[in-house]
Amino acid sequence: MTSPVSELIELLSLERLEQDLFRGQSRDIGTRYVFGGQVLGQALSAAQATMPEPRAAHSLHAYFLRAGDIEHPIVYHVDRTRDGGSFSVRRVTAIQHGKVIFFCAASFQETEGGVEHQPPMPQVPDPDDISPAEPIAADVLATLPTKVQRWLARGGPFEFRHVHPRNDLKPAKQPPFNHVWFRLGERVGDGPELHRALLAYASDFHLLGTTTFPHGISYYQPDVQMASLDHALWFHRPFRADEWLLYSIDSPSAQGSRGLARGQVFSREGRLVASTAQEGLIRVVDQARAVDPASAKG
Repeated sequence: MTSPVSELIELLSLERLEQDLFRGQSRDIGTRYVFGGQVLGQALSAAQATMPEPRAAHSLHAYFLRAGDIEHPIVYHVDRTRDGGSFSVRRVTAIQHGKVIFFCAASFQETEGGVEHQPPMPQVPDPDDISPAEPIAADVLATLPTKVQRWLARGGPFEFRHVHPRNDLKPAKQPPFNHVWFRLGERVGDGPELHRALLAYASDFHLLGTTTFPHGISYYQPDVQMASLDHALWFHRPFRADEWLLYSIDSPSAQGSRGLARGQVFSREGRLVASTAQEGLIRVVDQARAVDPASAKG
């Protein structure tokens, strides 16, 4: 059988239709719509496929416009917006059923030296000192909607270890801070483009969920609607997605049915390798109007 890691790498390996036109398959991982990280990773893969070495992605800014259909592929069109002396910019548009569901701009730079600084990594337990999460009891899982059951029971390509585990089925109010160790479940090739696409995929986990912490709500509740609106990602230093990385997240604000979360990704050695930011929709609605909670982000 194909492993979850192999499936993810295949998902990020797009079919080239024309010089700047690509097609990516969709994967049902238990969410109602296409997981946002899938679109982020595929869009970055498409942009990277149009770039000559040695220019590497250093930032990506994206907007989610429509929910993606998990039953159909997504077409990605890359616009070669600019190739300058040191930087290049690519605009990627994702299309499904004839409509734009997502677009982003990705910037690339040739390798250069320069001044450096970064904050220290938060002092948290080592991932080897944190036990993997216990599976949800079968009798509890059986009480949840089918899509939620599949989401919670899936064996995904990434392993997560939460410094401060939270029970999202019975969430308590807590400050909007989150620290999560994560890594790909198998060793993969050395290509930095692959590892950037993998991190883009994983960066959509846990961000928006952190904005709910002070309110004692969860995306598993049928009266809670959540969806990513935009996403930003900056790559700072080399890393491997198949080695432990610490995702340190905080949420400075929630208002107007929107929540903002920021993230920093550190290597195990304490090097800041990437930063993220995301704003998402958060609504608490009447039960009669509630949508499938499995459409939410982690």
